[in-house]
Amino acid sequence: MAGVPEPLLLLHGFMQTGRGWDEVARHLAGERYRPLAPDIRGHGAAATRRPVDMQSCVDDVLRLAGPRFALAGYSQGGRLALHVALARPQRVSRLVLVSATAGIDDDAERARRRAADEQLASWMEQDGRRMSEVADRWGAQPLFANQSAAVAAAARADRLSNEPAHVAAALRGIGTGAMAPLWKRLGELGGLPVTVLAGELDPKYVALGERLARSVPRGELKVVPGAGHALVLEAPAAVAAALEAA
Repeated sequence: MAGVPEPLLLLHGFMQTGRGWDEVARHLAGERYRPLAPDIRGHGAAATRRPVDMQSCVDDVLRLAGPRFALAGYSQGGRLALHVALARPQRVSRLVLVSATAGIDDDAERARRRAADEQLASWMEQDGRRMSEVADRWGAQPLFANQSAAVAAAARADRLSNEPAHVAAALRGIGTGAMAPLWKRLGELGGLPVTVLAGELDPKYVALGERLARSVPRGELKVVPGAGHALVLEAPAAVAAALEAA
């Protein structure tokens, strides 16, 4: 029906919640979209949902989305968004991937990442572990080194909405180390328009973004000047503009 806003599913990053998309949603102009930013299993209101695995998370998104929807995902949410789009490409009208990857395609490298993720998950689950410790360790990564104090504080506040045992389950179940790589399947997206966003100060994900954009039939990379990995917090207006333009 003309004039009815299209559902826009916004999938958050690891150790965040759907609230991480609030500023992006606020910058969306007009009535083109009806933004929906669910908490992913292991996080926020969905923390206790089990199992935490990619198929279950895909099913959650598809149940929420309706018959036809636009889709965007940041980091962990970008990986999930790719799984959703590949599962039901006919239902997705457009796809925006923010600071995302299609997985680690080198078997040895993926095994090392899986082992590192398991070590971190076990540390999170230690008796008496506080979420503040977990949030601070995650936020101290070089990936987030260029964030302003305000962005870092907002990211930390969102992380504190979670609990160590539940984010540990998410790391084991849908972390990069657990994810089967999707690079060889990206051609299946066919005519789906795909916009890939990466921050200028995040060279690893600029390179991954270039590869993603080349690997899909209708891919386009947009590099956001002066921003790092957490674009939904660092440059929400730019992310919203990319969604409007998609």
